[in-house]
Amino acid sequence: MRLQQQTISTPVSCSGVGVHSGKIVNLAIKPALVNHGIRFVRIDLPGSPGVTAHFNNVVDTSLATVIGAEGCIVSTVEHLMAGFSGMSIDNAIVEVDAYELPIMDGSAGPFTRLIKSAGVVRQEGFKCYFKVNKPICLSENGKSVTVFPADEFRITCTIAYDHPLIGTQTCDFVIERETFEKEISSARTFGFLHEVEMMKRYGLARGGSLENAVVIDEDRVLNDGGLRYPDEFVRHKVLDCIGDFSLIGMPIMGHVMAKKSGHAFNHAFLEKFFLEKGSWETVTLSTDSA
Repeated sequence: MRLQQQTISTPVSCSGVGVHSGKIVNLAIKPALVNHGIRFVRIDLPGSPGVTAHFNNVVDTSLATVIGAEGCIVSTVEHLMAGFSGMSIDNAIVEVDAYELPIMDGSAGPFTRLIKSAGVVRQEGFKCYFKVNKPICLSENGKSVTVFPADEFRITCTIAYDHPLIGTQTCDFVIERETFEKEISSARTFGFLHEVEMMKRYGLARGGSLENAVVIDEDRVLNDGGLRYPDEFVRHKVLDCIGDFSLIGMPIMGHVMAKKSGHAFNHAFLEKFFLEKGSWETVTLSTDSA
C-alpha cells in the first residue's frame, strides 16, 4: 500500500479501435495535480466536456462500464481504470476523441505498458484508503460480492460457466503493482463465438476480432497461440473487478471475494459499500508497504 498519491511523469498517447463502435479513437494520458482523480475529457465535443471516473457517474453496465455527466459519455473504461489502479495512479487526465475507449488487445496490458513508459511520479499529497472494518456483502441469484477486513487489497474471484473449456475457476491475488503487471494485466476479455456473431448482427462488436478478445466455440479456443494463462478467463474477471472497484474513488483496504459477478453487479456492490458507512473508515498510511 502506498503512502503518497501518484501521477504519470509525462504525457503519453495511443490509438485503437472501439470494440463496439468499430471506430478509431485516439487517447492521451496526461499528468494531473494532487486530489484531481481520474478524469476523462472528450476533445471531440464542443467545449471539451469531461467526466470524473466515479461510480456515481456510471450510466450503463450492460456490455461495458460507461460513465457520463453533463452530455459527456465515455464507454468501456474498465481496462484503463484497471491499469491506473494496478499501477497505483491516483491522478490523471485522459483525453479521447470518441465516446468509446480503444479496446487494444482486450486486456489492460497495453495501457499498463503505456503508463509504465510515461513514468510514475510521487506527489506531495497523501493517498487515502477505504479501510474495511466489518464485512459488507451483496448476494443475489447465485452472484455475490463480499469484502472483509484486511491489511491489503486482495481479490478472490470465482467464475462458473457451463462450458468444457472454462467450467469453474478461482484465483486469488493480493493486488500489488508487480503482481498486477505479470499476472493480471495481460488477461484478455473473452466471448463465445455464437454471442459475437449475434452482437455483430445487431450492430454491436463492430471492432471485435481475434486480435482483441479470446473467442471460443463449442470445444476450442479460436485464437492463434491459445490462452496466455491456463486460467485466463477468471484472471480477466479479476482485471474487470479492479477496474470497476476503482470507481469508488479511493483504493480499498480489504479482501474482496467475488463470485459470478460482472460489471452491473460490481456497480451495485459499490453503491451498497458506500451506503454502509459504519463498516469502513478513510485512513492514510504512515509508511509504504508495497
